[in-house]
Formats: sequence, C-alpha cells, structure tokens
Amino acid sequence: MLINPTIDMLRELGLYGMATAFQELDAQSEARGLEHGEWLAILLEREATMRRQKRFEARARAAKLRHDAQIENADFRAARGLDRNLFMALAGCDWIRKHHSLLITGPAGVGKSWLACALGHKACREDFSVAYHRVPRLFATLALARGDGRYGRILKSLAKTDLLILDDWGPEKLNDDQRRDLLEIIEDRYERRSTIVTSQVVKADWRRNVASQLEMRHWLRQSAPDRTGWAGLQG
Repeated sequence: MLINPTIDMLRELGLYGMATAFQELDAQSEARGLEHGEWLAILLEREATMRRQKRFEARARAAKLRHDAQIENADFRAARGLDRNLFMALAGCDWIRKHHSLLITGPAGVGKSWLACALGHKACREDFSVAYHRVPRLFATLALARGDGRYGRILKSLAKTDLLILDDWGPEKLNDDQRRDLLEIIEDRYERRSTIVTSQVVKADWRRNVASQLEMRHWLRQSAPDRTGWAGLQG
C-alpha cells in the first residue's frame, strides 16, 4: 500500500496529528497486527492530543503570564502561610467553572504573582482563556485608550476573558478615573467570569484605598465563595 498519498491527504485536511501517527505506525512492524478500529483509535487520539496542546500553547501565549509557573512546582515548605489543600483545590479550576474569584494577599516577596501565574497556567491547560495584567500598567493603558478610541474595545476584551489576573494592586489610593475603570471591569465580570487579584493591601484597608465612591459590595461583604463568589488565599 502506498501511504504517501494518504499522509498528504490527511495534511491537506489539517489532520497533522493523524498524519504523523499514521506514518509512525506504518514504520512499526508490530502495528500491522492491529485491527482497523485500533488503528483508527490511535490516530484519533494523537490528533486530539495535538489539538489540545496547540490550544494550550495559543492560550498561554495570549495570557502573557509574568512567570513561567506551574502548579507542580509550588513550594509549600516556605513559611508564608500557604494552605496546601486550598491551593490544590483551586488548581482543579472548579471555581473558574462556577465563576468565583480569588484574592491573594501577603507582603512583598512571598510569591503572590507566582501563585497567580501558576493558577493561570493551569487554567490555560483546562482550556480557559486567561489574561494577565499588572494593575498600574492596566490603568495606564486604559487612560491612553480613552483618547484613541480603544477604551470600549479593551473593556469588552477583559469582560470576555474566562480568567483575568489583576496583579500587584498596590497601596496607592485610586483616582476618579481608576475607580470608574475598576468598577466597569468588576461589574462586567461579576458572576459571569473569574478574577484573581493579588495585593499587599489587607482587605480591611480596601475601602480607604479605593474610596467610598466605588461600590465594593461584591468584594467586601465576606470572602467566602458561597456568599460573594470570592475566596481568599494567603501568599
């Protein structure tokens, strides 16, 4: 049997995983004893695996995560109060499926950004869209976007992302434009998408830093996910 025309046809159809697997199986003498159904199952599995990997790579590139962090490399020995059971439960991504959100707090240098990026990496593997933004730079981008017509488009993109990571919310008090920006982002996503916020600011100080003009009822009633959709993780 001439296999080259078959391989060429598979590639023309965009079935690159099947084409590669077909070529490899044909080169293995023991594979010739397989039934047709077994061949087909192997080819389909390879195609599905390759497509999942390509989707993950595309989502990871689009996410632009700050750290190349993975759940498996999390260090639970460091004295930073990280709850291993809670973190591994979050790695299952069920909270993203339920449109809950996560607040990671702690002093500088304990690895809040790394933990957020590790959860973002796992979300990419679970086929969720992810976007990472440092809060100061995001506010600067939105300020510029008001003048060049991109403001609505950026907010729409943020609203559609399955998991939005807002990293490095600092202790500085927000100005009026930043309050409005934050309100728009959170209101668009509340109970529709999931958000991770990392911050050195303890929750008790959020009202003072954000100021009373911004309605924080979705964030500050309680951190329990069964009431507001927000859970807390100490970094």
